[in-house]
Amino acid sequence: MEDIQIIGLFNQRDESAITETAKKYGAFCQSIAYNILTISADAEECVNDAYLQAWNAIPPQQPERLGAWLGKVVRNTAMNLWNKNHRKKRYSGMELLLSELEECIPSPVTVERAIEEKELTGFLNSWLASLSKTDRIIFMRRYWNGEAVYELAKDYRVTPAGIAKRMYRLRRDLRSALEKEGYSL
Repeated sequence: MEDIQIIGLFNQRDESAITETAKKYGAFCQSIAYNILTISADAEECVNDAYLQAWNAIPPQQPERLGAWLGKVVRNTAMNLWNKNHRKKRYSGMELLLSELEECIPSPVTVERAIEEKELTGFLNSWLASLSKTDRIIFMRRYWNGEAVYELAKDYRVTPAGIAKRMYRLRRDLRSALEKEGYSL
């Protein structure tokens, strides 16, 4: 079923919208949640919460790309759950991802930095756009979707060490570009 038809079901308050969403995007959503949370039951709960959020948000929202919108909802829901449970030291997967990026992305500690966040977002979007399509996809799959290096290596038919080197180069390039723009790391 096409996204526009699924959104139409949401607009009509037809419960089959959830079923159709799960058929089309369930595996994608589960993958994002599991990559962040690393516990199947928590990932499933997160995906179900995302479906409920979709039910409550559509209407009035009318996402242009349902899959991307739903992926963002799942990711945010999973990150919130991860943050809640991280205090209990339940997860280690996302900790690794964040530690890999902490050298590159400055942490907004003060109120003044809130304005810089918008500028940083624009800069990051420009930097990502300057990458090759493959590098951009690999970077986003690793750091947005939280996919493991070995999964990326399998998909791109290279060794995990090859992907790790590529990720290192991308992080190094990002850090260099941020320093040139005057971001303190």
